[in-house]
Amino acid sequence: MSPAPVPRLTRRRAERLRARWDLQQERYITDREARFEMMIEALDGVLPRRARVLDLGCGTGSLSERVIDRFPRVKVVAIDRDPLLLAIGRAALGDRGGRLTWVDADLRAPDWPRGLPRGRFDAAVTSTAMHWLTSAELTRLYRVLGRRIRPGGIFLNADSIRTRRKSPRLRRILERGARRRNARLPGAVGDSWSDWWTSALHEPGLAEEAALHRSRFPRSHHGTRTADLAGHERSLRRAGFREVAVIWSRGRSRVLAAVR
Repeated sequence: MSPAPVPRLTRRRAERLRARWDLQQERYITDREARFEMMIEALDGVLPRRARVLDLGCGTGSLSERVIDRFPRVKVVAIDRDPLLLAIGRAALGDRGGRLTWVDADLRAPDWPRGLPRGRFDAAVTSTAMHWLTSAELTRLYRVLGRRIRPGGIFLNADSIRTRRKSPRLRRILERGARRRNARLPGAVGDSWSDWWTSALHEPGLAEEAALHRSRFPRSHHGTRTADLAGHERSLRRAGFREVAVIWSRGRSRVLAAVR
């Protein structure tokens, strides 16, 4: 008797997992949509009609989807190392009529650009991903972007980025304000980080991807020692970006922009 076929992830199940992913992200990043809106505004001032955009650490495609929806002729290459997130994004969004390409690549590896289409890009975007990279890995990544983004193109990084400024009194004031603001927000909804991952890793249609995920990430990668704001700016300028500036911020939550 042959074994029963392994079920594959359906589009409906993928869409549900993506919706739960977004809720889980918004639970921890209360300014997530504001950051996305700022990135889209910045792209609107730079992209030609038929642009090519890189989405680094794309996850389930939350930012890629927004870029494609906003710019009807733009093509996006979405890159991530997590097979589970890529499978969910691919099953839910497909290739959007040939405008969305999914790439399995490790941004920490020197050879990650091998999976990219040839030629230069008009922009690269990333959200809540660069803090997983060490300072050395970021420097190497920025050098690649300096070669692959055309002159006049833009890099946008939305993430929690610390500074070295030692202002204990000001920090306490800001932290107190953040606590009061968060206390006024609606109660947390959706999954916690661990609950979402537990559910996704036990999704029958993702058994193969879950096994690969466990082999690639045998332990938690929280706590990576990464660059501060000055480190990001320094590495970007050395990579050939002419202008680097924070264009949106709230506490440590920032959108960092760099023009090639």
